[in-house]
Amino acid sequence: MAGVSTKEIKNRIRSMESTKQITKAMEMVAASKLRRAQAQISNSRPYFQIFYSTIQDILRANRDFQSPYLKERPVNKRLYIVIAGDRGLAGGYNSNILKMVYEEMMQGEAVVLPIGKKAVDFFRSRKVPALTEQYAEAADVDIGDCFSISKQLSSAYLSGEFDEIRVAYTTFVSVLSQEPTTMRLLPLSRPENSSEESVSRNRMIYEQDSEAVFASIVPEYLGGILYGALCESRASEQAARRSAMDSATQNAEDMIADLSLKFNRARQAAITQEITEIVAGS
Repeated sequence: MAGVSTKEIKNRIRSMESTKQITKAMEMVAASKLRRAQAQISNSRPYFQIFYSTIQDILRANRDFQSPYLKERPVNKRLYIVIAGDRGLAGGYNSNILKMVYEEMMQGEAVVLPIGKKAVDFFRSRKVPALTEQYAEAADVDIGDCFSISKQLSSAYLSGEFDEIRVAYTTFVSVLSQEPTTMRLLPLSRPENSSEESVSRNRMIYEQDSEAVFASIVPEYLGGILYGALCESRASEQAARRSAMDSATQNAEDMIADLSLKFNRARQAAITQEITEIVAGS
């Protein structure tokens, strides 16, 4: 800061104070959105758990059960549903999930279904083929869209268009911790062999037969998973943005304190110089 006038230091302090107000406001907005996102997670979990338990009951009660959704086949082509954000200023939220998925996709032929502007721009710039860019606005994707996607992907899987379907999202662990992860949607995995008591307890009569019920609820089950992943990602994004804006606010306060100290020193030096000049002139 040597040779910088007090006026320039004042301007920098004002600039940092304006930046601090912006980051503080963004932190408060992110905190408010985070509370709503956490409520969505809590509300969506029971729905998913009921579907999951129903599927597990069918598979446990029918040991000779066969379904194309369970058939393992050589993976020649994968589809990745990648959920990211629409905006930045969220620390490593977007970059962590996108880089992780991109490295995994390089292991074989893959197609992506991006959700969120950041995901669309990332894969478009790398010329990764996209199934659709219809869901570029992650904030506008609702539970109805999740079920539409699941039905479309279920049909594509049954027709052999894809051999494996995975969803990539960020798990909300806590306000300070978010973990990017990928989860296989199709094919489904069979549960581990259970005891005879458990099997007999889970024997149910389905109308129509259990295979027809299973085939009809798999798309609904996948839609529930997608919506749950979307809620987790939204909460993770807001938590990451809140943390990033809190750090930015702290940095702005540190810079303001440092600039204020330098301003006082520069002003003191100017006063001392004026006194010296007056004394020398007299």
